Amino acid sequence: MKPKLNREWHRANRMPKNPSMDQRIAWHLEHAKNCGCRSMPESVVNAIADRNKKTDT
Repeated sequence: MKPKLNREWHRANRMPKNPSMDQRIAWHLEHAKNCGCRSMPESVVNAIADRNKKTDT
């Protein structure tokens, strides 16, 4: 089954130009909640995991 694109969400929530990793993480977390068009990039998944490791210690 093809993931569904939420065009309205994408129009209202553009990724900033040259985003920081914090901005990328925030955007992709909201994207995952609101749209099913694609998976989160591995670089963002890894950055989230790294930050979770730092807060766990």
